[in-house]
Order: sequence, then structure tokens, then C-alpha cells
Amino acid sequence: MKDEVDRLVAAWRRERPDLDVEPLEVLSRVSRLARHLDRARRTAFTEHGLEPWEFDVLTALRRAGAPYQLSPGQLLTQTLVTSGTMTNRIDRLAKKGLVERLPDPSDRRGVLVRLTVEGRDRGDSALAGLLAQERAILVELSTEQRRQLGNLLRELTAPFDNTPPPGAV
Repeated sequence: MKDEVDRLVAAWRRERPDLDVEPLEVLSRVSRLARHLDRARRTAFTEHGLEPWEFDVLTALRRAGAPYQLSPGQLLTQTLVTSGTMTNRIDRLAKKGLVERLPDPSDRRGVLVRLTVEGRDRGDSALAGLLAQERAILVELSTEQRRQLGNLLRELTAPFDNTPPPGAV
């Protein structure tokens, strides 16, 4: 079975035989898959009235476990955005009734962000929708193929996940 990447690699090999275009065979497919995943995510989130960034914050809080709360700093670490961006996101989610701000009992100046019942329900529904979309993308692969692919992708992404982002302390 041929795909679009096979066609573009063949064209580059014809036009630039002096270059080793082998990385395109893997990473162009990863890039194309990322675009398809982004579309699937947007579809799942739109069906539940959420933006992708809203889903990211709501599910970070949900994964924290009961009482589903984190400090803004913990949310920054999990969502990889700046402090100003996170403040804006928390404000917008609070205005929608999906999160609430509470004083941090361990730090008089600090706050905690807690998931509301509506935020939890909306995030849970969107997650179920996302998983259905992602299952459809993976339907052609066997359980063993999915496991192998997951392991190979882990090897590629782990070095990035274990390196602090630029500007981090």
C-alpha cells in the first residue's frame, strides 16, 4: 500500500538524489498523523463545547484525583504554557463555571484551582469522545502493532519529555 509520503519521498529522491531523505519516511508520516489527530481532537472537543486548551486544563485537574485541584504552577508544568497564559485560561474557565479558585491552605498568598462538577462532567464526556475518535484512527492496527508503535514512539519522545523547555529553571 502506497501513501502520500511514498510519493513525496520518491519525488525528492528523483529531484535531489544527493540528499538522504530517509527521515521523511518516518517523520513526515508522524507529522501527517499529528494533523489527523488534531482534527479528531477538535471534533471531539467541539461536540462537548470545549476548546483544546480547555480540555487540557480540565483533564490535568481530573487526573490529579479527588478533590481535583492543582496550583497554577502545577498546571503550568502539565500544560507547558506561560504563567500569563495560564492565568488567562483559569479566568476564562472560572467564568464558564468549569473551575473555581480557592485559597491554598498551605500558602496564604497562593491559590488552588479546583474542577467543578460541571467541569469534571464536560471533561469526562470530551475524553470519551476523543478516545472514540482515536480508536477509529488505530482500527487498522492489531493490538500487538499498537503496542509496538507505542513503544517505538516512546523511544523517540522520551528525550524531549525529560528535557526542560527553554527558559525553565
